[in-house]
Parts: sequence; C-alpha cells; structure tokens
Amino acid sequence: QVQLVESGGGSVQPGGSLRLSCAASGSIFGFNVMGWYRQAPGKERELVATMTSSGITNYAASIKGRFTISRDNAKNTMYLQMNSLNAEDTAVYYCNLVRFVGVRSDYWGQGTQVTVSS
Repeated sequence: QVQLVESGGGSVQPGGSLRLSCAASGSIFGFNVMGWYRQAPGKERELVATMTSSGITNYAASIKGRFTISRDNAKNTMYLQMNSLNAEDTAVYYCNLVRFVGVRSDYWGQGTQVTVSS
C-alpha cells in the first residue's frame, strides 16, 4: 500500500506563489509516476503535471511556464512550485502516484485547497 499526504495549500493573491508538497510512504519501488491533479468547483479533475521516477516531466498547457514539478526520490516527496497564480488556478489539488508492479495501481492523496483571490 501507498499513502500520500499533501501540504502547502492556502490562500494567495493573484500573481502570488505557493509550493505544494506530497509525501509518499509505503511500498514505493521500481518505476512510478507521481503527479498533481486539480479539481475546481463544478469541473472535472484535470492533470496539472506529472514526473516519472526517472525524471521525465509532463505539464498541462494551462500552467506551463508558471508551475514546476520536482521530486526528491530519496525522501519520496514531490513538489509543485506554483508562480504567477490567477483565479483560474483555484481548485483542490491532489497528489497521485501510479505504480507499475505487475499491474497498474493508482493512489491518491486527500487533496489540498488552493484559493487565488484578491
């Protein structure tokens, strides 16, 4: 089993920055993909960014150039640095880990709220 705990959400003014963290614990080994997803009120959950255990990244077009995903594999922790935030970034942000050990297994954190408002 894998447990994911997000932290770092909060309220910020437009143009501000936040850094989210996701600490993973449990059976984490081998190739895996960690990512951030978000869900705004009334909308479906969407991909924000992903990063493989080997360092390959993928970003949603809407946040490219403003957000940076990173990982510290030694600490089993993933980060999302969010800059130039705007109201459209307001959402609950979820940490995700996909593990490939024979079969694909998806794990989710509980989510952390990010609110961008003046």
